[in-house]
Amino acid sequence: MKIVIFDMDGTLLDSKKDITVSVNYVREMHHNLPPLSEEFIVEAINMEVRNLSMLFYETEVYHPKDRELFEAHYEQECIKNVYLYDGVEELLQKLVESEIKISVATNAPTQFALRMLEHLKVKPLFDVIIGADRVSASKPSPEMLHHILNHYAYDAKNHKAWMVGDNTKDILSAKSAGIESIFATWGFSPKSDAKLIVKKPAEVLDIVL
Repeated sequence: MKIVIFDMDGTLLDSKKDITVSVNYVREMHHNLPPLSEEFIVEAINMEVRNLSMLFYETEVYHPKDRELFEAHYEQECIKNVYLYDGVEELLQKLVESEIKISVATNAPTQFALRMLEHLKVKPLFDVIIGADRVSASKPSPEMLHHILNHYAYDAKNHKAWMVGDNTKDILSAKSAGIESIFATWGFSPKSDAKLIVKKPAEVLDIVL
């Protein structure tokens, strides 16, 4: 058995415009702050160590009222501008046709992952879609990956598994879970010193098939 676990934002799909709109909505409504650029927000999200509440809302901690407003706004916003990267749908179809198991492990809340992947008509292809709200620690913790691997009754001696992502957190989570990682450069992070790097989705097939 072969398993490919995908990150979502910046790997399967481009969500930066909608994330930016919702972050800026909270900035305006709760903090009277000017809007941030998409580039700033993507860079902040991809930082290995960061305080997003400070970067986004200039608060030391992420206040519940900000989280609640963001999630309420993003629930509607998240499907307005999101799109799959070129070649991703073909990659997913080919993996499924080749009887390779595919799942999603995202640091986004599960409800948004389900809504976005359903909107983009690829949700039925995945066996498991899990977000950070379903585990005690998000990536780089391997907890989500362990959840998915356990779903498949993964056996390291007889099975093969990869984590595909655009962030060092994806690479570190794969290492901690004892599986291989593939770094995707077409999304939010164009550069990496990872061992396996792919520049377009079709290159994943060359590795896993």
